[in-house]
Amino acid sequence: MATELILSAVWVVLGLVLLERSSDAFVDGSAMLARRFKVSPFVIGMVVIGFGTSAPELCVSLMAGLGNRANLSLGNAYGSCVFNVAAILGVSAVIFPLVVKRRAVMFAGPALAAISLLSWFLLADGVVSRLDALLLLAVFAGFFPFYCWYTRDRAVPQPEETASPVRIPLAATKLLLGLVVLVGSSQLLVYGACDLARAMGVSELMIGLTVVAVGTSLPELAAAIQSARRGQTEFVIGNIIGSNLFNMLAVVGIACVFNGAQGFSAHVTGRDLPAIFLVSLTLALFGRRGRVSRLSGAIWIGFFVLYTVLTIWQEIP
Repeated sequence: MATELILSAVWVVLGLVLLERSSDAFVDGSAMLARRFKVSPFVIGMVVIGFGTSAPELCVSLMAGLGNRANLSLGNAYGSCVFNVAAILGVSAVIFPLVVKRRAVMFAGPALAAISLLSWFLLADGVVSRLDALLLLAVFAGFFPFYCWYTRDRAVPQPEETASPVRIPLAATKLLLGLVVLVGSSQLLVYGACDLARAMGVSELMIGLTVVAVGTSLPELAAAIQSARRGQTEFVIGNIIGSNLFNMLAVVGIACVFNGAQGFSAHVTGRDLPAIFLVSLTLALFGRRGRVSRLSGAIWIGFFVLYTVLTIWQEIP
């Protein structure tokens, strides 16, 4: 038992380390190609970085979904959403008060809350079906382009700064290599997390909501802290909004679309989706004046601590 527990923990740690490294390469390569082809900074921050840093969640949830492990798949996606707002934005705001685009957060907060309600409605029967997954993907395909249009930057473009030319072969290599390692490390993390859950006698949902969700959110955390230190606070909010949109709609949809109906724990609809609903609304509440204070960040961190304690209490037999 001790040997199995240690080996499982090694796989999880190795998977998390490889995830972090490969996602860095994936995001760097994506951003380099975006700059090379003169994609707007908004697209780089919202789409390339926001979605790129969610690539670990997508790969882990996809591997879990293909293995009929809905608890691990949903736990990873929804746990990451709570962690993104309550922990990442909380820590970032405590380090440096966040200046946000009021128009963006006042729309994104209620929108993310509405998406969590839609997810709750679709999953209220206790299973996630292929039809549920297709509906989530359809909402993503329609909503995200509209959100990009609605929150587009209306300011006059500034002259481009002189920068060293981007080498396309290098950027493409980093992108492809990062993606390959990302998929492999995701598979390693899924296997290790499942073995760890069995060895410890706890549910896969708890492992997905804690170890895996936090681990796959490390790229967002690193990017947010670095951006907060540099005062690039609007990038932090854009990254988290894009990541949560991607997690709730695309990650869950893609992970579950390849299988038939999969059952999952009742805590997903009774605890996790309501938690996402609450933290999504606080995006609009705390950012309504165009600034997220250190006090608001501390409240988010406190919420995440309470949510984690509740999860542990409910999931440990």
